Amino acid sequence: MHPWANDAQCYQIYPLGLCGAPTGNDQASKPIARLNQLHAWIEHLQDLGINLLYLGPVFESSAHGYDTIDYFTVDRRLGNNRDLQQLIAVLHAAGIRVLLDGVFNHVGRDFWAFRDLQIHGQASAYVDWFAGLDFNQRSPYGDQFSYQGWHGHYDLVKLNLFNPAVREHLFQAVSQWIEQFGIDGLRLDAADQIDHGFLAELASHCKRLRNDFLLLGEVVHGDYRQWANPTMLDSVTNYEAYKGLYSSLNDRNYFEIAYSLNRQFGAGGIYRATPLYNFVDNHDVDRIASSLHNPAHLYPLHLLLYTMPGMPSLYYGSEWGLLGQKTATSDQALRPALPQPNQIQAQQPDLLPAIRQLSQLRHEYAALRDGEYAQLYVQAEQLVFVRWTKQQTVVVALNAASSTQTIQCVVPFGEGSLLEDRLNGGQIKVQHGQLQLNIPATWGQIWQLTN
Repeated sequence: MHPWANDAQCYQIYPLGLCGAPTGNDQASKPIARLNQLHAWIEHLQDLGINLLYLGPVFESSAHGYDTIDYFTVDRRLGNNRDLQQLIAVLHAAGIRVLLDGVFNHVGRDFWAFRDLQIHGQASAYVDWFAGLDFNQRSPYGDQFSYQGWHGHYDLVKLNLFNPAVREHLFQAVSQWIEQFGIDGLRLDAADQIDHGFLAELASHCKRLRNDFLLLGEVVHGDYRQWANPTMLDSVTNYEAYKGLYSSLNDRNYFEIAYSLNRQFGAGGIYRATPLYNFVDNHDVDRIASSLHNPAHLYPLHLLLYTMPGMPSLYYGSEWGLLGQKTATSDQALRPALPQPNQIQAQQPDLLPAIRQLSQLRHEYAALRDGEYAQLYVQAEQLVFVRWTKQQTVVVALNAASSTQTIQCVVPFGEGSLLEDRLNGGQIKVQHGQLQLNIPATWGQIWQLTN
């Protein structure tokens, strides 16, 4: 097991968006230290119990950060290397670890080696740096050659990760990020597109430099064990649960997410040993407040996010219930510039205090971080499960209905056992091998077994 992943509560910031950087990089301006705006967010992160910040792309790129120009230099729209170094030092002093985006599947068309290829053609020293290079046809951009793009996007040029020189270049960058900036891990963009041999070599390179380094892969489909295993990554993005977390509420069908949780983490669950990265939105998908049909469902949704196995993650702004939907041509609405946290107008004023309470309970209870998982009860709009370690047992009850619901739930605890609701207060006893729960509307309960 990774030494600190299960204890992580993550927050994702997309800095080019939050800090209001121009959408294009003129590659000529002097650096502007927009990253310094993030210092004003640290107290807010601490207040939310965040101990891991995933900072989206920060290195020099043409537009959105995933089209890298230079892996060794902070994007001039965000500042310089010293600004990043200072920000991470202050985050560390505040007890917050930092993950950076590792964009190794592809680069932008302004990447220096690709520029050399455009100028020198087949004589370039970098002809073996890019995947699918073919001098018998032109690219959609009119280059003298064609190449492989990421999912047909030719502004993103796929790297040839089988080339030792490419690997060496990327590993040198990672070494610099660890040594100069002191980063604690990487979120690997498009990890499901990357050669497994590269990922294994990257993992051993990182762990040599820091044995507690966290490697998180962006994986959308497939069996996560292909990427998260002892020789490769520690964790991957839990897209399966992402879908179920909101659609089980929209469809009044807790059976959907219950099935996923059982498959992933129940007895014989296939990811029981893997600290999956759980999220309800990010920089690529609609904001959760825009995905849910009923805003009141934000509350049982976050209650589940913070009590299910894995690492819970928040996307900047969504803790206030901010809305945002992408269009066919742009993700900009998902990546807005925001003022300082104390100046943001909350769409859902009660959500932030609710998340703060859930975060505190997660930090307090090892059973919610490291415990086993078993389902006790599921209906269309109610779900009850238990998390436990040898020392501690916690029962979580969720109710998505708009009225209080009374349910009877068979439990594996001794007759007369006493439980306390740490979320709302109150006590209950096991009678006839059952709990009778009165679960509040669009909310839930976190019961601690006290004897």
